[in-house]
Amino acid sequence: MAGVSLALDGKVALITGGSRGIGAETVRLFVAAGAKVAFTYRHAKEQAQALAAECGGAERCVALEQELSTPQEGRAAVAAAVKAFGRLDALVANHGVWPAEDAPIEQMTEVQWRRTVSINLDSVFGLVQGAVTQMDLQESMPDAADAVKGHIVLISSTAGQRGEALHADYAVTKGALISLTKSLSSELAPRKILVNCVAPGWVATEMSAAALDDAKVGPKILAGIPVGRVATPREIAGPVLFLCTPLAGFVSGEVLNVNGGAVLAG
Repeated sequence: MAGVSLALDGKVALITGGSRGIGAETVRLFVAAGAKVAFTYRHAKEQAQALAAECGGAERCVALEQELSTPQEGRAAVAAAVKAFGRLDALVANHGVWPAEDAPIEQMTEVQWRRTVSINLDSVFGLVQGAVTQMDLQESMPDAADAVKGHIVLISSTAGQRGEALHADYAVTKGALISLTKSLSSELAPRKILVNCVAPGWVATEMSAAALDDAKVGPKILAGIPVGRVATPREIAGPVLFLCTPLAGFVSGEVLNVNGGAVLAG
């Protein structure tokens, strides 16, 4: 009896923030599933180039140096991915910033607020615009197991559902992505473009290392996770991959919580 396959043979994916952490594991899984992958990075050039080489080089995986803080830059990333591989079947909006220093709302600077919103939300608007335009132009693949033209997965957070004290800027953007997912699902599902969201809890990445390693904060974080540990990046990448396969062909507008039971809300 043949096993169940999460195959993306011949598909093309754009994964933003792909050089490290969740993004890098998502790149690896998508390539392993048969997809060609373009991924963006900002500063980690050596890591990005090494990952692209590890995943097959220019024929299978390309690293795109791209700032993502405006809608125009989001559209530019889509254009670069299409230029590299000729089409776009999946967009994973994974990039984002989480200012590590606590900032009470009355002390949070406008510069921090605008930077977080521009990177975490404004650029996603442009990415989605570019992706939807491209997906509408192209036909679904002739041998596809479903009639879906494209998949979009936005990466939110538990903070987008329950808020996060002293990090209101981050929580606002992640909550907005959940709302955007539901709005886009209603709008795009009739056009055979499926939009879903993955909302991770705490994950062992460079971005969260300072908080997780803190002698006081770390134990409090673990105490709030029923399974008793934080996630690995691969445990987030797996659900993202699933949502871009034919097995998820009837899933649209879903917020998939991947948080060890920490937020029992949709």
